[in-house]
Amino acid sequence: MAGEAYMRQLRAYPLRTKAVTSGVLAGCSDAIAQKIAGAKKLQLRRLLLITLYGFAYAGPFGHFFHKLMDWIFKGKKGRETAANKVIVEQLTASPLNNLLFMIYYGLVVEGRPSEQVKSKIKKEYANIQLTSWKFRPIVSWINYEYVPLQHRVLFASSVASCWAVFLNLKAARSSSLPAASKNA
Repeated sequence: MAGEAYMRQLRAYPLRTKAVTSGVLAGCSDAIAQKIAGAKKLQLRRLLLITLYGFAYAGPFGHFFHKLMDWIFKGKKGRETAANKVIVEQLTASPLNNLLFMIYYGLVVEGRPSEQVKSKIKKEYANIQLTSWKFRPIVSWINYEYVPLQHRVLFASSVASCWAVFLNLKAARSSSLPAASKNA
């Protein structure tokens, strides 16, 4: 029943459905990350801002990126094509998405000054990207080889939720400086 309703929405409103799905999954991943990190009470502002990131950026980006990949590789199928899509994705979208998440998390979620965010990126970005490259290519290959186009954002967002738990926990553990206040 729920699966059929989701599919109707996906057919009728693909971008909106993928944006909402990505937002919900991003919010769930943040709630999980907060609980794993030991939060007694969820930080609602943070949860909403992470949900907004999934809704406003991750879902729409995934929607258009996967359509672009199918356009670039139009008519090509098979393992070699899936591998080429993975290479393109891992050299373009992966570094961009990890960088944008770090910037968004630092500036918007934590409210840090840009110099602190730059410093944190210089210190941690390479490690985060290298860690991403240890498992994301496998996920991407599965996505391109076995998942139909209309479900790729859902699959990628589900896996990204687990990745976001990792990023959120890493961000929380490395937050040695207090976040800037909204009134400063």
